[in-house]
Amino acid sequence: MADPREESEPLLSRTRGGRARDSPAGVPSCHSVQVGPGAVARRDLCLDQAVVFIEDAIQYRSINHRVDARSLWLYQWYYSSMSQWILSFSIFLILVLAFIETPSSLTSTSDVRYRLAPWEPPCGLTQGVEALCLLVFAADVSVKSYLVGWAQFQKNPWLLAYLVVLLVSLVDWIVSLSLVCQEPVQVRRLLRPFFLMQNSSMMKKTLKCIRCSLPEMASVGLLLAIHLCLFTVLGLLLFPGEKDRERLAHFRSLPEALTSLLVLLTTANNPDVSLLSPTFSLFLPFPFQFSFSVPFFSSPRFLRPEKLEMDGVLCVVTDQAVLSGALGGLLFAAQPWVMIPAYSKNRLYAIFFIAFTLIGSLFLMNLLTAIIYNQFRGYLMKSLQTSLLWRRLGIRAAYQVLSSMTAEGEAHPEGVGVKLQDFLQVLQKVQLGSDRKQAIMEKLHSRSGDLLSADEFQKLFDEFDKRVIKEHPPRPEYWSPFLQSAQFLFSHRYFDYLGNLMALGNLVTICVFLVLDADVLPEDRDDFVLGILNGVFILYYLLEMLLKVFALGLQGYLVSSSNVFDGLLTVVLLVLEISTLAAYGFPHLGWKPEVLGLLSLWDVTRLVNMLAVFRFLRVIPRVEVSVGWWAGWCHLSGTRRNRVRAFSLSQLMAVVASTILDLIKNMRAFGGILVVVYYVFAVIGIILFRGVIVAPGNSSLAPDNGSAPCGSFEQLEYWTNNFDDFAAALVTLWDVMVVNNWQVFLDAFRRYAGPWSKIYFVLWWLVSSVIWVNLFLALILENFLHKWDRRCHLQSLTGDLEATSEVTVELLFRDVLEEPTEEELIEKLSHHPHLQLCR
Repeated sequence: MADPREESEPLLSRTRGGRARDSPAGVPSCHSVQVGPGAVARRDLCLDQAVVFIEDAIQYRSINHRVDARSLWLYQWYYSSMSQWILSFSIFLILVLAFIETPSSLTSTSDVRYRLAPWEPPCGLTQGVEALCLLVFAADVSVKSYLVGWAQFQKNPWLLAYLVVLLVSLVDWIVSLSLVCQEPVQVRRLLRPFFLMQNSSMMKKTLKCIRCSLPEMASVGLLLAIHLCLFTVLGLLLFPGEKDRERLAHFRSLPEALTSLLVLLTTANNPDVSLLSPTFSLFLPFPFQFSFSVPFFSSPRFLRPEKLEMDGVLCVVTDQAVLSGALGGLLFAAQPWVMIPAYSKNRLYAIFFIAFTLIGSLFLMNLLTAIIYNQFRGYLMKSLQTSLLWRRLGIRAAYQVLSSMTAEGEAHPEGVGVKLQDFLQVLQKVQLGSDRKQAIMEKLHSRSGDLLSADEFQKLFDEFDKRVIKEHPPRPEYWSPFLQSAQFLFSHRYFDYLGNLMALGNLVTICVFLVLDADVLPEDRDDFVLGILNGVFILYYLLEMLLKVFALGLQGYLVSSSNVFDGLLTVVLLVLEISTLAAYGFPHLGWKPEVLGLLSLWDVTRLVNMLAVFRFLRVIPRVEVSVGWWAGWCHLSGTRRNRVRAFSLSQLMAVVASTILDLIKNMRAFGGILVVVYYVFAVIGIILFRGVIVAPGNSSLAPDNGSAPCGSFEQLEYWTNNFDDFAAALVTLWDVMVVNNWQVFLDAFRRYAGPWSKIYFVLWWLVSSVIWVNLFLALILENFLHKWDRRCHLQSLTGDLEATSEVTVELLFRDVLEEPTEEELIEKLSHHPHLQLCR
């Protein structure tokens, strides 16, 4: 057991000069004891401190934590894979409880017309699981509080909020049990996303970026509100007549006028906003479904109205020319149709709608995008600068601890530094990938001398940010010339191309038969030809897998994630094919597998076959390599014009490919923020709107489809969009976020729940469609521009083709970050709450 006084002793030597802080008498530091029973333990303590500091630097963690032996053991245990997995699983589990708790989402459909009574968990079941999660979180905050110390705990708002959220959740949990799970509102549900946010440093930085951007966004929001109010008043003044069509539809009152112009501002189905004619609904295969309005003109040249019954709903259909124009207008914001009702009365009314759209949609909304992008880059850069400082501090602290281990009086002609044997001992203990360790070792062996200076120590860890060569296991060795030729053939990239071509043929075959069978009744279909072709493709996948294992070896085959995916897909398809043949026999004329339940085994096989489309994702990383090689060849052999064209094309394709890959890697923080926002709004929506959407005919507010006006919530059969359970709430929020037909939701919930419901949906539109989407756009722009700047020279495209870079959000901005100075690092270390540095 470590001496409790060890933490307060000076951990670094006097070799830099100056005087040390006072330390407890009789407690020697880790570097001052040369012999004695405690020398080995203190040496191990210094090595463990260096290991933890380097791991902090790797993970961009703060080093402001306790550094005594017991705390270091607890710190390493806390950040071990098992502990972090338990914490992450607890966060996942407590968030997933919302799907099981009352109101339960365990039903086959959320349609209020067909939904059966869901299974509700007994009281105490979900509460027991939640109690286990809260215990894990309590242990988490306790360990964090102990490691940082009480003084730092009081200054950390996230830890303080963590404690408050736990206490409120515990109180609400006790109230829930005391009321036998019959409480009307569970406050702790709203607080659960906090556990996800506090566990992610990048989510905290993104949230801070949003918070710091709020003043600038509020200024544009104020201009947007003034713009809406001004044009609302102008609309009320421009359409004052009692029988004015525009006023009766959208300018009857101030709230209705504001809502109409807000929907017009989003350019979501603008014809539905301003046109007064009945709405024609165009039903396309899922997930495409649009509805738009068509004005009635007296001239038959423009309109020949016909009645058409679609699923028992009467709608008005125009002739083909008008429908084509309406659909084209819908896809391109339908701006000409917005002003037609007023414009047909007087052409000067067009000025009102054009000015509103120009100022609102094209100026203010784009200005808001520019502000969010600018603030995102600025504030995120500051947070990333802090992360860089933490990395440099961790490495420098490790250097200071290791350099202080030099015994007093020991002569070193090279001066003060870190012994190579000490550094190697630390490197073996650090949790780091073997490829990174190997790169550091190779760089270490290339130098001379027995001591590492501060600059050399720092440069060793710059290998984290460089490309790493992927080492593949050795291939099997065959003595037969025939087998060697076969190995070369089946390990060549053209064999992969052949596999991709076969997968493409498989997908095209399925799609062609789906088109051919579209007009054939299910009982009249013949799947004989498709069944034979499907078996051929599966046999090819199996043969391809076996030949690749022969050419690359089992380890060489499994080292590639794409091969692992192909192998698993092949095994699943083979099992399904064997099961299909066993259940329905071999394909023959008139062969049609019987559907038992939702899908037949044959349908599942075809569905799994579609996963072969993911084989083509592996082409993206090779685009950069291929076009780089092609550009280099053109540069050497072509004319100047061809070289420029090859460079531009290859550069653009490489930037696009790498941008897509980096976005996939770096979307966790932004995806986490979206999960938090969805979760909170879904819980609030359940509290506010649960049960307000009723089945048609059960209420005077829910008419049957036959009597509902075209384009309404009832006629469009949006009955699955409700807040009766958590899963349905998430889907409803998604449908509103894409702002297609969101005015239908505004109107429906206004009628079912009241006019105040518009506030909820407008807030959701602001948070999801305006703020989050613009943040995502800012990430894409910054990523693309950064990649473009890095590939301004042809050499970056024709480098080592076998190297692959691991890019993170921190590395994305590394070239524009400012390196901390030596004096700044020493000053920060001198103010470490638990590490006493001798100046």
